[in-house]
Amino acid sequence: MRRALERQRSSVSHVKASYRSIFRAVGIIHYPLRHGPTQDRRACPNESKIMTIDALKAQMPDFAKDVKLNLSNISGEEALSDQQKYGLMVACAIASRNDTVKAAFLAEATDKLSAEALAAAKGAATLMGMNNIYYRFVHMASNKEYGTLPAKLRMNFIARPGVDKVDFELWSLAVSAINGCGMCIDSHENTLRQHGVTSEQVQIAIRFAAIIQSAAIALEANA
Repeated sequence: MRRALERQRSSVSHVKASYRSIFRAVGIIHYPLRHGPTQDRRACPNESKIMTIDALKAQMPDFAKDVKLNLSNISGEEALSDQQKYGLMVACAIASRNDTVKAAFLAEATDKLSAEALAAAKGAATLMGMNNIYYRFVHMASNKEYGTLPAKLRMNFIARPGVDKVDFELWSLAVSAINGCGMCIDSHENTLRQHGVTSEQVQIAIRFAAIIQSAAIALEANA
């Protein structure tokens, strides 16, 4: 009986050790459970904190002080509606392809956007990721035959994004600027101007894209 219990304990210990190895491999921090009515959160110093714009600013290195100052002004922009502004943050942060930047702006925008607007901002970043590559090639290729061929890309979401067309176009324009598609930039800018969006508002959207992208690059440069 004693040997059986020892073998059982050894097996349990082996399983626990295996799980700890898996947790470490995928980046999960494992904290042992504590018994009792309360748990002292200070005992888990490495527990991740919610990332916000202020927390992102704190991570900017010394050579990116200008980026930090630009981030300080991004939330106070008054020429855009809250939906336009926070949707820009989400779409541009996703397009930056930096997890830290994305987490910061998602945390900042989630409670300020409806579920539909949040999904539309994500959709703008996603579809522009496809369109910007395709139409940049069509625009830049010396062989103009490609411009006469059907794209055969599904993009139904653009017609029904679940938000005002102007807002979706503004987000799409900013992402297109990040991805460097001149044809897409002209198309979205033209649509926005036809719908009464001012040159100042267009410029603000591009400024958001520039600031958010520079934050992502600063973090990468300091890694």
